Order: sequence, then structure tokens, then C-alpha cells
Amino acid sequence: MNESAEVIAGIFIFLGTLISLFSSIGLIRLPDVYTRSHAASKSSTVGVLSILIGTLLYFVISEGYFSIRLILGIFFVFLTAPVAAHVICRSAYRANVPLTETSAEDELKDYFAANEQAELKNEL
Repeated sequence: MNESAEVIAGIFIFLGTLISLFSSIGLIRLPDVYTRSHAASKSSTVGVLSILIGTLLYFVISEGYFSIRLILGIFFVFLTAPVAAHVICRSAYRANVPLTETSAEDELKDYFAANEQAELKNEL
């Protein structure tokens, strides 16, 4: 039974390591802050969660030890990484960091232009 626990945990940890590797390659290769945020938040979150779940499964199945610290780590990584990436992208957009030339559409451009016009009308 210990061997199967080690194999299952090893698979999760190996997959998490591969996903984190792809995430780091995406951070280097992608052209702008908006596309890099996907690599930084989504894939690295899944990679870290997979590693933590593999570690948790190993200790639960093999050792019979349930770690609340691992559960809290999973919970906080799952919550904070996507929110942080969203806030970084939002602040980059508001600071007028340009999108890459290959971007197909800027959906926020019209929204912010309409809000600026509404604010100007309210000031008058």
C-alpha cells in the first residue's frame, strides 16, 4: 500500500513540476504583461496545487498524517494567485501599458472611454 501511495503522490508532484516548468517558459516567451499573467497565475497555480495535493496524499495514505498546513497552503494559493494576477493586469491597463500588436481585441477600451466621458460630464 505504501508503494501505491508513493506512485500516486509522485505522479501528482511530477505533473505539478512539469506544469510549473511550462509556466516559467511562458513567462519568458510571452510578449506582454497581459499574456504573461496567464502563465504566472493559471498554470503556476495549477502546478503548485498539484505538488501540494501530491504531498498531502503521500502523508495521508503512507504516514496516516493529515496536515492542516498543506490544506491551508492549497486554499491560500488557490485564492491569492488568480486575484493577484487580476489586480496586476488591471493596474497595468490603467497605467496604459500597451497590448501586444497581435492582440485581437481590446474590450476595456470602450468601457474606460465611456466612463471618462461620464466623469467629465459629472464634473461640469
